[in-house]
Amino acid sequence: MIVAFSVTPLGVGEEVGEYVADAVRVVRESGLPNRTDAMFTTVEGEWDEVMDVVRRAVAAVEERAPRVSFILKADIRPGVTDGITSKVETVERHLARD
Repeated sequence: MIVAFSVTPLGVGEEVGEYVADAVRVVRESGLPNRTDAMFTTVEGEWDEVMDVVRRAVAAVEERAPRVSFILKADIRPGVTDGITSKVETVERHLARD
């Protein structure tokens, strides 16, 4: 399964990078394949382990922010591994044909 999620601390002002870094740190320390971009952090693994990482990442932000919002999108496709990379490679391959 691949999960893309975004955690937003509320009530802490406009500068939220340090709070988001707390969440990303949890993901990176999990050892699961992951990628962070300007809008989302994507993590790949089995249901229970991915959801545990997301829960802990949100909790890390919640420890310091009075309110937290998060968005989650999941691609549940049993038997597929390395989807974070292979899905992007497929799109790039199609773009290269143009």
